[in-house]
Amino acid sequence: MCIVAIAWQLFDELPLVLLSNRDEFLQRPTAPLHQWADKPIYAGRDKQSGGTWLGIHQEPYGDFYEQNGRWAAVLNFRDGVQASNDERSRGELVAEFLSSDLSPMAFARQIDLQGYAGFNLIIGDAKQALIVNNRGHAPTPLYAGLHVLSNGQPEDSWFKTERLRSRLRQEVLPLIAEDNSLEYWRDAAFNVLSDNTPAPADKLPDTGMAVEIEQTLSSVYIKPIAFGDTEKNVPTYGTRTQSILTLNQSPSPIHAEPIFRAQLQSREYQ
Repeated sequence: MCIVAIAWQLFDELPLVLLSNRDEFLQRPTAPLHQWADKPIYAGRDKQSGGTWLGIHQEPYGDFYEQNGRWAAVLNFRDGVQASNDERSRGELVAEFLSSDLSPMAFARQIDLQGYAGFNLIIGDAKQALIVNNRGHAPTPLYAGLHVLSNGQPEDSWFKTERLRSRLRQEVLPLIAEDNSLEYWRDAAFNVLSDNTPAPADKLPDTGMAVEIEQTLSSVYIKPIAFGDTEKNVPTYGTRTQSILTLNQSPSPIHAEPIFRAQLQSREYQ
């Protein structure tokens, strides 16, 4: 069901730090992080529908890769409403934004909100980031700070979002403040993303699902579980991808404006 944390404009040379867990059914065909051949995108790929849950704009140019600072992530919205067959894949939203020339706000405003099942979409570039969903949350720019969201409204305080927020503040953000090189704090970030502590019964969200399911989905990291077919007790669902995305700012030798380079790394669990 996924969770995303975004440290936005907290560090001068690292304006974006995004951490993400993608939770999905284990049998859903997925390609790991790679440069797409048909679009200017660097991301993992949902081989069933063709979109992605998290990616950056990137395209080959000779022996190098060109980037424009665009990035995006999408999460489903858990409200008990089942997706219908005529709705488009939410992963298309990420791919379309990364391939677009529209500003984040202009792109968000032209989305056909009713054409998709429930989603939270976070899109941005080096200058602006915003969140929009099709459950009543209009396109809203992110303020400088730490934002953590999962499958409810952006302002919802779920056990998993608050636990991730707390651990990031205590264990990861101080390391970035000391040394913003990814190698310095990457292990701490993946460790925090691997927190499988479940929520106490009195802190479960009410999203229209059974209490047992809410409990199963209440941790930051979801260990492989038998979801939907508990009698066979064969794992069918869990956290499949953990990702770290950053935008690094460095002076340009040619232009007055600084250069922004994106880094995206993932750990895959099949």
